[in-house]
Amino acid sequence: MSAETLSAALADVPRSPGAPKPDPILVADSVTRRFGGMTAVDVEHIEIQRGAITALIGPNGAGKTTLFNLLTGFDQPNTGTWTFEGRSLAGVPAARVARSGMVRTFQLTKALNRMTVMENMRLGGARQPGENLGRALLPPLWRSREREITEKAEHLLERFKLLEKKGDFAGSLSGGQRKLLEMARALMSDPTMVMLDEPMAGVNPALTQSLLGHIQSLRDDGTTVLFVEHDMHMVRHISDWVAVMAEGRLVAEGPPSTVMADQAVVDAYLGAHHDTDLGDDSLLEDEAVTRQLEAEAQAEDTERAHEKEQP
Repeated sequence: MSAETLSAALADVPRSPGAPKPDPILVADSVTRRFGGMTAVDVEHIEIQRGAITALIGPNGAGKTTLFNLLTGFDQPNTGTWTFEGRSLAGVPAARVARSGMVRTFQLTKALNRMTVMENMRLGGARQPGENLGRALLPPLWRSREREITEKAEHLLERFKLLEKKGDFAGSLSGGQRKLLEMARALMSDPTMVMLDEPMAGVNPALTQSLLGHIQSLRDDGTTVLFVEHDMHMVRHISDWVAVMAEGRLVAEGPPSTVMADQAVVDAYLGAHHDTDLGDDSLLEDEAVTRQLEAEAQAEDTERAHEKEQP
């Protein structure tokens, strides 16, 4: 589905938390997660539109990653139910969630550093008869499938500009390349929906545009994308819809232009520099000047304290 078609489909969706979508692929109700006396997630209702790129934003500690962990089976809620393509996934283990077509990546990449890039990719392949102990002893039963998985892995590595690294250990890749590897590995199982946890965190600016292009191509190929991100320039650039969390709750929803213009969201969740691109040198210069002034003030305080100690 094209961005224009999605915009038309979402045009009549109310700009309010938990708004119903025309064709939701994921629907969650009354999802809560408490750690001791603190409530990390308290989402009454949320729907994710099929085929769209939805950004989940909010300040640190808002509960975004915890919600990801709950929906994908990496953590268990105190309460809550949710369905994916009409099937309940509440309480379902992470491996079964992935097999159902909902796959995630992590803020801190989970590449197996002591295995090669190709070995990491093969691990993501579905329907591997060689994983069965009995069949593993009979190579004719799994060799053809392994060839298919290897061919698919090579195709994806070429798409993500990692093919020349296929024999390298994953631990030798840069942070951005590991992000690309994790995204490529997630696609080995042909997921219906991909959930990306801060895909731009720690990525060299030279790879940022490449990652943006890959995420958009997922949507163009029919894959639903839900991602957590703090880079507001990226959120504006590629999102079809934005959901805002704060203190564990869903507090706002809407197209990027609407959410970014909401003054309450701007003040409470996006910060003073919400409309400044991360590549804006003036912001970096302002921060550098501030750090310099703070350092000079600290030096003066230290000098005064030293003078008071002198007899």
